[in-house]
Amino acid sequence: MSLFNTQRKKAGNATAGEDKLAPKAVKSKAPKEAKTKAVALPKAASINKSVAEAKAKSQNEKRAAAAQGVVFPRGSAVIKPRVTEKSGLLSQQGIYTFDVRIDATSRQISDAIAAAYKVTPVQVNVAAVPAKAMYARNKRGSTSAGKKAYVQLKKGDVIEFI
Repeated sequence: MSLFNTQRKKAGNATAGEDKLAPKAVKSKAPKEAKTKAVALPKAASINKSVAEAKAKSQNEKRAAAAQGVVFPRGSAVIKPRVTEKSGLLSQQGIYTFDVRIDATSRQISDAIAAAYKVTPVQVNVAAVPAKAMYARNKRGSTSAGKKAYVQLKKGDVIEFI
């Protein structure tokens, strides 16, 4: 036997990679399978199919619109939604978290949320986010301070973040 199996062997003694050298298999004389015929769908089934496609298309359009998200105008009280694990758990209870400007009041935040998402805020709680010390590339620094708002919506109102 040589390196890389370059020598030919007998068909009964073949190893991996040498099946090309084996004799060709004899074709069996089995009956050919019958061809399947295409069956036309009844009109009701085709209508249901088109309705399902329309629903899927409208859902995709809604998802695309939601993915773009709401952009708050410059100078608005609300900066952006705050997406964290805690805010995800609170959103199941109807409480949504947003990063807001430091000088924003609860009334301004409530008005901005109502205008942007077309929902009714019931209660707005505001909490300060303190600056924290950190190190980056062996240099000392700090995270920026800010403010966040917990917005509780009227029962039945939902805001979707994607």
